[in-house]
Amino acid sequence: MTNERIPTAADAAALDAPDTLAEHIERVLTALPEQDLTLHDIVEAVGPDSLMLLTIFLSLIFLVPVSIPGVSTAFGLAIVLIGLTRTFQRKPWLPQRIARRRLAAAPLRAGLQRATVWLHRIDRLSRPHRWPWLSSHGPATLCNNLALVFAGLLLMMPFGLIPFSNTLPALAVIFLSAGMMQRDGLALLLGYAAVCLTLLYFALLITAGGATLMEVWQWMG
Repeated sequence: MTNERIPTAADAAALDAPDTLAEHIERVLTALPEQDLTLHDIVEAVGPDSLMLLTIFLSLIFLVPVSIPGVSTAFGLAIVLIGLTRTFQRKPWLPQRIARRRLAAAPLRAGLQRATVWLHRIDRLSRPHRWPWLSSHGPATLCNNLALVFAGLLLMMPFGLIPFSNTLPALAVIFLSAGMMQRDGLALLLGYAAVCLTLLYFALLITAGGATLMEVWQWMG
């Protein structure tokens, strides 16, 4: 006679538990082409109905120190367009020039795999249906969608070579998207906080750059 453990209610709940964000992204990574890929390939791997998951995926690469030419513009524009389609309740659309632009698969895949550690941390922090009034329909949804559009625009700013200039808006996109996916008010507030930190950081960069230019001008004069 063997001693078999009887399944408990906790075991059943674990089996029925939804996939975490990290598990979703890891599944997408396995579905991507091995060679050069396009934004269209990424959309196909994620699925056209998972727009918030797509924005998280497009932001992950900016959480690690890897440089891939053209990525911030293409991915940032895609995030902006996704936010606009949600705001105006339109069908998702990407310009063919952006959707078909070829990207180097190897560094992109390696960077995304390294960045999944961030998602595991966010998964531990996030709780579905926490403070749901921050993600309810109406004014809250409009504000969240517009914040996502603004974060995408910040991601496109020409500060890519400066540390944290892409990291902060990428974190804003990830927290906002995770908050809207899971109706987690705390994640949404963290997204808004990351947007404010990005604006403050960019203001400091512009101020410091302007002061430096003035000193150089005076020195040359």
